[in-house]
Amino acid sequence: MSGIVELPLLGLGTWDLRGEACVRAVRDALEMGYRHLDTAQMYDNEREVGRGLRAAAVSREDVFVTTKLWLDNLTEAKVAVSFEESLKRLDAEYVDLLLIHWPHSSVPLEETLTAMERLQATGRARAIGVSNFPTALWKRALSLAPVEVNQVEFHPFLSQRALQAFASERQLRLVAYTPVAKGRVSRDPTIVEIARAHDRSPVQVALRWLTQQGVAAIPKSSSRAHLEENFQSSELVLDEDEMHRVSSLARGLRMVAPDWSPAWD
Repeated sequence: MSGIVELPLLGLGTWDLRGEACVRAVRDALEMGYRHLDTAQMYDNEREVGRGLRAAAVSREDVFVTTKLWLDNLTEAKVAVSFEESLKRLDAEYVDLLLIHWPHSSVPLEETLTAMERLQATGRARAIGVSNFPTALWKRALSLAPVEVNQVEFHPFLSQRALQAFASERQLRLVAYTPVAKGRVSRDPTIVEIARAHDRSPVQVALRWLTQQGVAAIPKSSSRAHLEENFQSSELVLDEDEMHRVSSLARGLRMVAPDWSPAWD
């Protein structure tokens, strides 16, 4: 990578976490060692993520916080206004990373990225990036602004080889959401077999498969036991054959594909 964006390889995803459960999950995660939090305007939980961050005995400067601009907020005027609202909900002076949540064909990409670069120049969005961008669109975005991070669905059953090759060539970063395929990894015989060989869980194998490739993973969890299980995946080391066996499970299983999805790789 170029050195602009440095983020922890394991983070806490907060999609669908609400209320006090979200506050507790964020606080517990930070207190057990997580230093990467992911939220979004659309998740309707930025306020709770901020509360959890303040409740933990951790310095704000030590935590990497990401939020995302929703589809309704990608015009030049709305980028700035909605971002200020996000900061207020988070009760924060800045975020470490601001992403375009999804590409939007009716709003020029240049318009959104120009507005985001202005926020980056103020220091309130320390880095900017994209989410759910296929390779060609990410390449175009990079010609307009330093969007060095792309957050995409990525798990053993969905290959992202094209994006990985592009990211490696340009020294960019990928972040994987839905990294355990909504629990499906726990039922896969290959992953279960590898997990048993290490006395680990299938979820830990799937997470380590990603992070061992340099891909950041942001699994969601609200229970302390699962938070700990996910965090301990970093202690696992998979050999070359095991990495290949997990990679071979890819079958194009895309679990997040709304009507406004772009043309995927």
